[in-house]
Amino acid sequence: MDPDTYGIPSQKGFFENLGAHIVDLIETLVVFGAVFALIYLFVAQFHKVSGLSMFPTMHNSDYLITEKISYRIGEPKKGEIIVLKNPKDESQDFIKRIIAVPGDSIRIENNSVFVNGGLISEPYLPAGTPTNPGSFLAEKQTIKAGPNQYFVFGDNRGHSSDSRDWGPITKEEIIGKAFFRYWPPQTIGSLTSK
Repeated sequence: MDPDTYGIPSQKGFFENLGAHIVDLIETLVVFGAVFALIYLFVAQFHKVSGLSMFPTMHNSDYLITEKISYRIGEPKKGEIIVLKNPKDESQDFIKRIIAVPGDSIRIENNSVFVNGGLISEPYLPAGTPTNPGSFLAEKQTIKAGPNQYFVFGDNRGHSSDSRDWGPITKEEIIGKAFFRYWPPQTIGSLTSK
């Protein structure tokens, strides 16, 4: 006799319940994975600082979040810290600071950086930090950033591979703006005002 005939619900077997829970779990993981992939591709990405090219602003093994929306709707600005593809090896990401934007003229003279003829203010660097020229941007050579060209330097000017050696980058090479450091705990905070 069928149990439903008397208003008693039929009980599913253990394996039927287990199978239903596994299917629910798989569906949840697929949805979560799709949402995470969309966020990773279009909104934000996590990065770990490797090396000291941005010292003293960032240290080796700092962890930060790079947001990707700003540069889809706006333009990168001078002073912003960005994550970009290494122009010499796209399997690596670099973290640098934008020094000059399209249309700017840049020159290094007497260990100082001049943009559009004026000495730039760099409050994020210790006083007296020298900026040496490189193989692309030689001493007293003025170079104008073309359309869609950005010059980027590491804050640790003596130990950074940057636009002084390999020239300007394009907006397409920029992954996003580094905007929040979440590790180590004593340095947690926004990077946009630094």
